Amino acid sequence: MTAFEAHPGDERLTSAMVSDSLDECGLREQVLGARLAPVVSGSRALGRAATVRFVASDADEPEDPYRAAIDFIAGLERGEFVVIAKGESEVSAFWGELFSAAAISAGVVGVVTDGMLRDTSRIAALGFPAFSRSRRPIDFRRRMAISAVREPVTISGVAIGDGDVVLADDDGVVVITRDRELEVLAAARGGGVHRAERAAGRGVAAGGLGSPPDPVTA
Repeated sequence: MTAFEAHPGDERLTSAMVSDSLDECGLREQVLGARLAPVVSGSRALGRAATVRFVASDADEPEDPYRAAIDFIAGLERGEFVVIAKGESEVSAFWGELFSAAAISAGVVGVVTDGMLRDTSRIAALGFPAFSRSRRPIDFRRRMAISAVREPVTISGVAIGDGDVVLADDDGVVVITRDRELEVLAAARGGGVHRAERAAGRGVAAGGLGSPPDPVTA
């Protein structure tokens, strides 16, 4: 899979800007229906989806109960954004401090799930962008199990393929399919430049040459 290559200025892209660009490109159903809240307000992440799906299960592997999870984590690559589909289950949490630390070491940009997170104070201390439906301290062993890795998943009404581009921030989560990636990102990047130009123009027209308004909100 081709790694996601951020362009200069991509750090200014927001979910709202990308949502507008998706609309411009005729893709009007690419914003997750539910707001999956960040552990730390102001968090933001942009990268390629690395998908994993969970189902309810009380099965166990006593000799190595976390092997499937560890193998998934070990296969993560730089620039990826972990996407965990749990069918909005509140049974347990899969992701916490240890997986976040391992992900940081691998160059992963963040994690988003429609399920639970745990160790959230420690995730916050690590500075790892994490977004979830809620939080719960319960471990997933003998409660849930991985049913698919790097296959398409659906979260909050949006299909997410492995390798799709995902951006999450305080406002929500947006998904750009790989087949429309170049078109949508070009529109978003161009839109950011145009917003900055319009903001600067308004500042000059108002008789001030100070710093223009934030192009994200202009």
